[in-house]
Amino acid sequence: MEYKEILFEEKGSVAHLTLNRPDIRNAITGETIINEIEDVCHRVQNNNDINVLIVTGAGSAFSAGGNVKDMHNKQGMFSGNPEQLRENYRKGIQRIPLALYYLDVPTIAAVNGPAIGAGCDLACMCDIRIASEKARFGETFVSVGLIPGDGGAFFLPRIIGFSRACELAFTCRIIDAQEAQRIGLVSEVTSPENLIQRCTEIAFEIAKHPQNILRLAKRLFYLSQGRSLEEVLELSAAYQALCHHTPEHDLAVEKLLSQQKQQTKK
Repeated sequence: MEYKEILFEEKGSVAHLTLNRPDIRNAITGETIINEIEDVCHRVQNNNDINVLIVTGAGSAFSAGGNVKDMHNKQGMFSGNPEQLRENYRKGIQRIPLALYYLDVPTIAAVNGPAIGAGCDLACMCDIRIASEKARFGETFVSVGLIPGDGGAFFLPRIIGFSRACELAFTCRIIDAQEAQRIGLVSEVTSPENLIQRCTEIAFEIAKHPQNILRLAKRLFYLSQGRSLEEVLELSAAYQALCHHTPEHDLAVEKLLSQQKQQTKK
Protein backbone atom coordinates (compact mmCIF):
# COMPACT_ATOMS: atom_id res chain seq x y z
CA MET A 1 0.00 0.00 0.00
CA GLU A 2 1.32 3.45 -0.93
CA TYR A 3 0.84 5.89 1.94
CA LYS A 4 -0.26 9.49 1.34
CA GLU A 5 -0.90 10.90 4.81
CA ILE A 6 1.57 8.97 6.94
CA LEU A 7 5.19 7.96 6.70
CA PHE A 8 6.24 4.39 7.49
CA GLU A 9 9.81 3.24 7.94
CA GLU A 10 11.47 0.10 9.24
CA LYS A 11 14.82 0.43 11.00
CA GLY A 12 15.86 -3.08 11.87
CA SER A 13 13.41 -4.48 14.39
CA VAL A 14 11.87 -1.05 15.10
CA ALA A 15 9.21 0.52 12.85
CA HIS A 16 8.22 4.20 12.75
CA LEU A 17 4.75 5.52 11.91
CA THR A 18 4.64 9.30 11.43
CA LEU A 19 1.38 11.18 10.95
CA ASN A 20 2.26 13.35 7.97
CA ARG A 21 -0.39 16.07 7.70
CA PRO A 22 1.34 18.99 9.43
CA ASP A 23 -0.83 21.37 7.37
CA ILE A 24 -3.84 20.32 9.48
CA ARG A 25 -1.77 19.55 12.59
CA ASN A 26 -2.07 15.83 11.91
CA ALA A 27 -5.83 15.62 12.38
CA ILE A 28 -6.83 11.95 12.19
CA THR A 29 -10.49 11.99 11.20
CA GLY A 30 -10.03 11.68 7.44
CA GLU A 31 -10.72 8.32 5.81
CA THR A 32 -7.30 8.13 4.15
CA ILE A 33 -5.24 8.54 7.31
CA ILE A 34 -7.52 6.15 9.22
CA ASN A 35 -7.07 3.50 6.52
CA GLU A 36 -3.32 4.00 6.52
CA ILE A 37 -2.90 3.77 10.30
CA GLU A 38 -4.99 0.61 10.34
CA ASP A 39 -2.96 -0.85 7.47
CA VAL A 40 0.32 -0.18 9.31
CA CYS A 41 -0.99 -1.95 12.41
CA HIS A 42 -1.90 -5.02 10.35
CA ARG A 43 1.41 -4.85 8.51
CA VAL A 44 3.42 -4.70 11.74
CA GLN A 45 1.31 -7.43 13.36
CA ASN A 46 2.07 -9.79 10.47
CA ASN A 47 5.80 -9.03 10.31
CA ASN A 48 7.77 -11.14 12.77
CA ASP A 49 10.87 -9.04 12.12
CA ILE A 50 9.31 -5.98 13.80
CA ASN A 51 9.43 -5.93 17.60
CA VAL A 52 8.41 -2.33 18.39
CA LEU A 53 6.36 0.42 16.70
CA ILE A 54 7.03 4.12 17.39
CA VAL A 55 4.18 6.56 16.61
CA THR A 56 4.81 10.29 16.22
CA GLY A 57 3.70 13.35 14.26
CA ALA A 58 5.36 15.49 11.59
CA GLY A 59 5.74 19.20 12.23
CA SER A 60 4.95 20.94 15.50
CA ALA A 61 1.98 18.81 16.62
CA PHE A 62 1.56 15.16 17.54
CA SER A 63 -2.11 15.40 16.57
CA ALA A 64 -4.72 18.10 17.05
CA GLY A 65 -7.44 15.43 16.98
CA GLY A 66 -10.52 15.98 14.85
CA ASN A 67 -10.67 18.28 11.84
CA VAL A 68 -12.62 21.27 13.16
CA LYS A 69 -13.37 22.59 9.66
CA ASP A 70 -15.03 19.30 8.76
CA MET A 71 -17.03 19.46 12.00
CA HIS A 72 -18.18 22.99 11.19
CA ASN A 73 -19.14 22.06 7.63
CA LYS A 74 -20.63 18.72 8.76
CA GLN A 75 -18.72 16.88 6.09
CA GLY A 76 -16.68 13.70 5.92
CA MET A 77 -17.15 11.56 9.02
CA PHE A 78 -19.16 14.39 10.61
CA SER A 79 -21.91 14.31 7.99
CA GLY A 80 -25.34 12.72 8.12
CA ASN A 81 -28.10 12.19 10.65
CA PRO A 82 -27.41 10.75 14.13
CA GLU A 83 -27.71 7.16 12.92
CA GLN A 84 -25.29 7.81 10.05
CA LEU A 85 -22.86 9.64 12.34
CA ARG A 86 -22.83 6.68 14.71
CA GLU A 87 -21.88 4.40 11.83
CA ASN A 88 -19.29 6.93 10.63
CA TYR A 89 -17.52 6.65 13.98
CA ARG A 90 -17.84 2.88 14.18
CA LYS A 91 -16.61 2.31 10.61
CA GLY A 92 -14.13 5.20 10.70
CA ILE A 93 -11.95 6.48 13.51
CA GLN A 94 -12.92 3.69 15.93
CA ARG A 95 -10.97 1.29 13.75
CA ILE A 96 -7.77 2.91 15.05
CA PRO A 97 -8.18 2.01 18.76
CA LEU A 98 -9.19 -1.51 17.78
CA ALA A 99 -6.18 -1.92 15.49
CA LEU A 100 -3.76 -0.66 18.13
CA TYR A 101 -5.42 -2.59 20.97
CA TYR A 102 -5.11 -5.89 19.10
CA LEU A 103 -1.56 -5.15 17.93
CA ASP A 104 0.68 -7.53 19.89
CA VAL A 105 3.83 -5.56 19.06
CA PRO A 106 4.74 -3.04 21.82
CA THR A 107 4.07 0.58 20.85
CA ILE A 108 5.68 3.86 21.93
CA ALA A 109 4.09 7.27 21.37
CA ALA A 110 6.76 9.90 20.77
CA VAL A 111 4.65 12.93 21.62
CA ASN A 112 6.46 15.77 19.89
CA GLY A 113 3.87 18.51 20.41
CA PRO A 114 0.20 19.10 21.25
CA ALA A 115 -1.88 15.92 21.57
CA ILE A 116 -5.42 17.22 21.80
CA GLY A 117 -8.76 15.39 21.77
CA ALA A 118 -8.42 12.38 19.52
CA GLY A 119 -4.68 13.11 19.43
CA CYS A 120 -4.47 12.66 23.20
CA ASP A 121 -6.45 9.44 22.86
CA LEU A 122 -4.12 8.20 20.11
CA ALA A 123 -1.16 8.66 22.46
CA CYS A 124 -3.11 6.76 25.14
CA MET A 125 -3.68 3.88 22.73
CA CYS A 126 0.08 3.26 22.74
CA ASP A 127 1.69 1.19 25.49
CA ILE A 128 4.35 3.75 26.44
CA ARG A 129 4.35 7.54 26.06
CA ILE A 130 7.51 9.67 25.95
CA ALA A 131 6.96 13.42 25.69
CA SER A 132 8.91 16.31 24.31
CA GLU A 133 9.09 19.39 26.53
CA LYS A 134 6.85 20.99 23.89
CA ALA A 135 4.11 18.37 24.28
CA ARG A 136 0.68 19.35 25.55
CA PHE A 137 -2.21 17.04 26.38
CA GLY A 138 -5.92 17.78 26.43
CA GLU A 139 -9.02 15.57 26.64
CA THR A 140 -11.00 18.52 25.29
CA PHE A 141 -14.08 16.97 23.66
CA VAL A 142 -16.63 18.48 26.05
CA SER A 143 -15.37 22.00 25.27
CA VAL A 144 -16.55 21.57 21.66
CA GLY A 145 -19.82 19.92 22.63
CA LEU A 146 -18.66 16.33 22.14
CA ILE A 147 -17.68 13.29 24.21
CA PRO A 148 -14.57 11.14 23.62
CA GLY A 149 -15.80 9.19 20.61
CA ASP A 150 -12.68 7.21 19.84
CA GLY A 151 -11.93 5.28 23.00
CA GLY A 152 -10.67 7.94 25.41
CA ALA A 153 -13.18 6.85 28.07
CA PHE A 154 -11.57 3.40 27.93
CA PHE A 155 -7.87 4.25 27.72
CA LEU A 156 -7.38 7.39 29.82
CA PRO A 157 -8.80 6.09 33.16
CA ARG A 158 -6.68 2.96 32.83
CA ILE A 159 -3.56 5.09 32.58
CA ILE A 160 -4.06 7.89 35.11
CA GLY A 161 -6.96 6.62 37.22
CA PHE A 162 -10.68 7.28 37.10
CA SER A 163 -10.80 10.50 39.13
CA ARG A 164 -7.97 12.23 37.27
CA ALA A 165 -9.39 11.13 33.91
CA CYS A 166 -12.76 12.61 34.86
CA GLU A 167 -11.10 15.85 35.90
CA LEU A 168 -9.25 16.25 32.60
CA ALA A 169 -12.29 15.25 30.53
CA PHE A 170 -14.77 17.47 32.42
CA THR A 171 -12.56 20.57 32.77
CA CYS A 172 -10.98 20.18 29.31
CA ARG A 173 -7.81 21.54 30.89
CA ILE A 174 -4.69 21.31 28.74
CA ILE A 175 -1.65 20.13 30.67
CA ASP A 176 2.04 20.42 29.87
CA ALA A 177 4.55 17.58 29.62
CA GLN A 178 5.76 17.97 33.21
CA GLU A 179 2.26 17.61 34.66
CA ALA A 180 1.59 14.70 32.30
CA GLN A 181 4.63 12.96 33.76
CA ARG A 182 3.59 13.78 37.33
CA ILE A 183 0.19 12.14 36.92
CA GLY A 184 1.57 9.15 35.05
CA LEU A 185 0.27 9.99 31.59
CA VAL A 186 3.81 9.88 30.20
CA SER A 187 6.84 7.94 31.42
CA GLU A 188 9.51 10.48 30.57
CA VAL A 189 10.01 14.04 29.31
CA THR A 190 12.92 14.91 27.07
CA SER A 191 14.13 17.79 24.92
CA PRO A 192 12.47 18.14 21.51
CA GLU A 193 15.69 17.40 19.66
CA ASN A 194 16.29 14.24 21.70
CA LEU A 195 12.74 12.82 21.55
CA ILE A 196 13.03 10.38 18.65
CA GLN A 197 16.51 9.29 19.70
CA ARG A 198 15.29 8.56 23.24
CA CYS A 199 12.24 6.66 21.98
CA THR A 200 14.46 4.69 19.64
CA GLU A 201 16.78 3.80 22.53
CA ILE A 202 13.83 2.49 24.54
CA ALA A 203 12.49 0.70 21.47
CA PHE A 204 15.74 -1.16 20.87
CA GLU A 205 16.02 -1.98 24.57
CA ILE A 206 12.65 -3.70 24.18
CA ALA A 207 13.34 -5.10 20.72
CA LYS A 208 16.43 -7.04 21.80
CA HIS A 209 14.16 -9.53 23.55
CA PRO A 210 12.46 -12.44 21.71
CA GLN A 211 9.59 -11.11 19.60
CA ASN A 212 7.22 -14.01 20.29
CA ILE A 213 7.71 -13.63 24.06
CA LEU A 214 7.23 -9.87 23.87
CA ARG A 215 3.95 -10.35 22.04
CA LEU A 216 2.73 -12.85 24.63
CA ALA A 217 3.74 -10.55 27.49
CA LYS A 218 1.90 -7.59 25.98
CA ARG A 219 -1.24 -9.63 25.31
CA LEU A 220 -1.15 -10.98 28.88
CA PHE A 221 -1.08 -7.45 30.33
CA TYR A 222 -3.98 -6.35 28.15
CA LEU A 223 -6.08 -9.44 28.79
CA SER A 224 -5.45 -9.11 32.55
CA GLN A 225 -7.29 -5.80 32.78
CA GLY A 226 -10.70 -6.20 34.37
CA ARG A 227 -10.21 -9.88 35.20
CA SER A 228 -10.05 -11.57 38.59
CA LEU A 229 -6.77 -12.78 40.07
CA GLU A 230 -7.81 -16.39 39.46
CA GLU A 231 -8.47 -15.68 35.78
CA VAL A 232 -5.14 -13.87 35.34
CA LEU A 233 -3.24 -16.68 37.06
CA GLU A 234 -4.90 -19.27 34.83
CA LEU A 235 -4.07 -17.29 31.71
CA SER A 236 -0.51 -16.71 32.96
CA ALA A 237 -0.02 -20.45 33.52
CA ALA A 238 -1.14 -21.20 29.97
CA TYR A 239 1.12 -18.55 28.43
CA GLN A 240 4.03 -19.61 30.64
CA ALA A 241 3.66 -23.22 29.50
CA LEU A 242 4.13 -22.02 25.92
CA CYS A 243 7.18 -19.96 26.88
CA HIS A 244 8.90 -22.89 28.56
CA HIS A 245 8.92 -24.74 25.24
CA THR A 246 10.56 -22.00 23.18
CA PRO A 247 14.21 -22.10 22.06
CA GLU A 248 14.55 -18.50 23.29
CA HIS A 249 13.84 -19.62 26.86
CA ASP A 250 16.31 -22.51 26.62
CA LEU A 251 19.07 -20.25 25.28
CA ALA A 252 18.43 -17.61 27.96
CA VAL A 253 18.60 -20.18 30.77
CA GLU A 254 21.81 -21.68 29.36
CA LYS A 255 23.34 -18.19 29.20
CA LEU A 256 22.40 -17.45 32.81
CA LEU A 257 23.84 -20.76 34.02
CA SER A 258 27.06 -20.10 32.13
CA GLN A 259 27.35 -16.64 33.71
CA GLN A 260 26.74 -18.08 37.17
CA LYS A 261 29.48 -20.68 36.66
CA GLN A 262 31.94 -18.00 35.59
CA GLN A 263 31.10 -15.88 38.65
CA THR A 264 31.54 -18.91 40.92
CA LYS A 265 35.03 -19.57 39.49
CA LYS A 266 36.04 -16.00 40.30
